[in-house]
Amino acid sequence: MRFLALSRLLCILLLCFSIFSVEGRRHSRHLAKPRKGKLCCSRVPSPVPTAQKAQANFAPHFFDNGVGSTNGNMALFSLPEDTPVGSHVYTLNGTDPEGDPISYHISFDPSARSVFSVDPNFGNITLVEELDREREDEIEAIISISDGLNLVAEKVTILVTDANDEVPSFIQEPYVVQVPEDIPTGSSIIKVHAVDKDTGSGGSVTYFLQNMHTTKFAMDRHSGVLRLRAGATLDYEKAQAHFVTVVAKDGGGRLRGADVVFSATTTVTVNVEDVQDMAPVFVGTPYYGYVYEDTLPGSEVLMVVAMDGDRGKPNQILYSLLNGSDGAFEINETSGVISVTQSPAQLRREVYELHVQVTEVSSAGIPAAQAMVPVTIRIVDLNNHPPTFYGESGPQNRFELSMYEHPPQGEILRGLKITVNDSDQGANAKFNLRLVGPGGIFRVVPLTVLNEAQVTIIVENSAAIDYEKFKVLTFKLLAIEVNTPEKFSSTADVVIQLLDTNDNVPKFTSHYYIARIPENAPGGSNVVAVTAVDPDTGPWGEVKYSIYGSGADPFLIHPSTGIIYTQPWASLDAEATARYNFYVKAEDMEGKYSLAEVFVTLLDVNDHYPQFGKSFQEKTMVLGTPVKIEATDQDADEPNNLVDYSITHAEPTNVFDIDTHTGEIRLKNSIRSLDALHNITPGGDFTWSLEVQAKDRGSPSFSTTALLKIDITDTEMLSRSPMAAFLMQTKDNPMKAVGVLAGIMAIIVAITVLISTATFWRNKKSNKVLPVRRVLRKRPSPAPRAVRIEWLKFRRTKAAAKFVLKEDPPNENCNNNSLGNTLPPKAPAPPPPPTMAPNMGTAHWTVPTVSGSLTPQQPQRSPKPKVGSPIQSALVSELRQKFEKKSVGNKAYF
Repeated sequence: MRFLALSRLLCILLLCFSIFSVEGRRHSRHLAKPRKGKLCCSRVPSPVPTAQKAQANFAPHFFDNGVGSTNGNMALFSLPEDTPVGSHVYTLNGTDPEGDPISYHISFDPSARSVFSVDPNFGNITLVEELDREREDEIEAIISISDGLNLVAEKVTILVTDANDEVPSFIQEPYVVQVPEDIPTGSSIIKVHAVDKDTGSGGSVTYFLQNMHTTKFAMDRHSGVLRLRAGATLDYEKAQAHFVTVVAKDGGGRLRGADVVFSATTTVTVNVEDVQDMAPVFVGTPYYGYVYEDTLPGSEVLMVVAMDGDRGKPNQILYSLLNGSDGAFEINETSGVISVTQSPAQLRREVYELHVQVTEVSSAGIPAAQAMVPVTIRIVDLNNHPPTFYGESGPQNRFELSMYEHPPQGEILRGLKITVNDSDQGANAKFNLRLVGPGGIFRVVPLTVLNEAQVTIIVENSAAIDYEKFKVLTFKLLAIEVNTPEKFSSTADVVIQLLDTNDNVPKFTSHYYIARIPENAPGGSNVVAVTAVDPDTGPWGEVKYSIYGSGADPFLIHPSTGIIYTQPWASLDAEATARYNFYVKAEDMEGKYSLAEVFVTLLDVNDHYPQFGKSFQEKTMVLGTPVKIEATDQDADEPNNLVDYSITHAEPTNVFDIDTHTGEIRLKNSIRSLDALHNITPGGDFTWSLEVQAKDRGSPSFSTTALLKIDITDTEMLSRSPMAAFLMQTKDNPMKAVGVLAGIMAIIVAITVLISTATFWRNKKSNKVLPVRRVLRKRPSPAPRAVRIEWLKFRRTKAAAKFVLKEDPPNENCNNNSLGNTLPPKAPAPPPPPTMAPNMGTAHWTVPTVSGSLTPQQPQRSPKPKVGSPIQSALVSELRQKFEKKSVGNKAYF
């Protein structure tokens, strides 16, 4: 800025110096043309020789229009980050003191993006790259203005304002937490956190669960803490893991002119940890052991197996003998193996009943839950017996069981009471068990037996136990000695009879059925048979059919066979309803069902005759123009509703042709004038009668005939007489003529009413009752009276058309203030009026008993014949008759 002030001061000094040297100033102008020398605010001008002083030229400058302006020097200018690329965002605006052309420029640091471009002539700044406030919230640019010599540059900072363009993002994913199953309700489990880089409401994040009504958990919408919902509990034995979907949603904001809200989801895996809340369980009970006569002390008799009921995090199991051993047996506290401690010869009993206790030991070494099981040990002799299978009634080599299909996974076949025994003692009584048959369906426990054991068969694959696949499952239970040279073995057949359950839904053989039936099919006719199959047996496999839907009313279905037939009362009509669709339902006894859709199309039967509008028709044919006769067939489909036309009878037969498809009747091509017709029919009658047949194309075909009377005329006759043309045109349609005449009469009546109303109101306003001078005289001799009557008749007859009737109240006189009207042309001269009338110009004449007034027409109008409406003519005629009668019998005269 100091440099700019020094430059401007130097320019002022140069201007003062130039005043004292005019010649030098002219010389400097000559040297400066065509380009003025200007000083730039960013550099010092070169010294000017004293011989030629340069004229001062000030640098251009920007306008500073303040905050919020869209033109000027971009002071405190801000721009939303969602502004579209290519938008005109600002206009640089400045001026040059000398009015020289100026140009605008914008530049950026080489390490920064060139976000804007400027029109050098108009200063329009355009956004050329997308903005992102989260990456760059300020843009520094250098804007400059130049007049060609001087360049003024300013450094500006454009603020990028926020738009809601960022999606919340979860951090520290994945979210996996271990929770004990006995965690109290309402406890905090884990805290999730999401970040939105936007500012304001767009950067605020709230949390909620996606399926909040079906989960055991609740979410704090502000902190993101996941809690166990009040009243909810976790159970490791039911569900070992829970997957919770958390949604993070921002507060919303504006983006490209619209309000938008962004959200993100994450999954929190809650692994449930098992807690010691179940007692230990023995496997393979009951336990039987055998000690052979040659068994050595310390030999293993049998092994007791127990497991912690809490499978997720089991405790250590310790075994111990409570009583019954008499010191002859001991048990390994960790493995559960029971061993004999004495020689079999020293044992005093043949059977020992031992009680084995199992105790759980927590991780802290504290004894926890306990369980007890009895163990039976027999003392046997040498290996002279193979393993033998026993049932409830003794040795048995075939075991049968009935069970329902698809038992639960891990279920024990408790109906099989199988015991395997080797009567030998020691190692001779040790053998393995194996199940031979379809693999992967069942497993046998225990696998190794010493002396005797209860055989347990457990379900491994429930889906494979399907009654529809196998009615009977057969296995071989094999027991074979392990450590004996003889390898004695034995087998037993295990036969499992499967029982059916209702595990299948009836299924139709097709998803939809299409049927066609003639519309004249009688009630009870079969339409279509639907079939659904239920693989289940017994009552579960029985299918019951039913139909429903808006189109099912005319039909019934047999509930067992699935045959759809028409109602006994059903009367099908393809013309009324051509297609029906409805649903058929196949349902078993427990309500399991499936649906199929049935479409029934009625086949049209030719059951309608073609119908003419009238059996006798009259038509007028203008020479060269056809006439048309039309019949309709109410059948629904083609060809039953297609009609062909033909002329069955005409005299003479060579006059007309008919279009088979359209019914148009025209003269033969050889007949082109009425004269030609006259030659064919010498009688001169231009009226023909034809018999036209309409026949459909159905099978069997139906036909109908109509008698057609045709009057023939030509266009010249119609053009000579419009009325005749109209009558000929409406001859085929007399109602048209009646309608036209009725319209004309209505128009005449309306005009008459309007004229009468207007006349009435005009006369009522202009008619005033004036004093009437009445002169009573004796009746003249008959001859003059006759002359007077004739004169009145004549005057009334000829002048009646010149008056307009107006009804007045009774006893009102009729005034005529002008009797000097000119009579109509060609009227005979009336007799001279009586000499007793004092003043003919203003004299009043009265007819005492006539109610109304006759107002003469204006004398200046030439008399013209008036054609009034029928009502007006009737009123005038009635008034004229009354006037003549009263004139004859009245003794008063003028």
